[in-house]
Amino acid sequence: MANRIVSYFREARDELRKVVWPARQKTLNDTLLVIVISLAVAAFLGAIDFILNIGLRALIER
Repeated sequence: MANRIVSYFREARDELRKVVWPARQKTLNDTLLVIVISLAVAAFLGAIDFILNIGLRALIER
């Protein structure tokens, strides 16, 4: 059992050495892009919700 655990961690370490990690600047750019897109989608959905809310109130108050 101990051999299997040690083997697992060795194989995991070997696989991690094969990974090509992105550069710091690429990671920062991608993170910023995700944040900007998330904020844009949130603003769009918020605007749609606001407009539909106004429309629904107008229908109810008739």
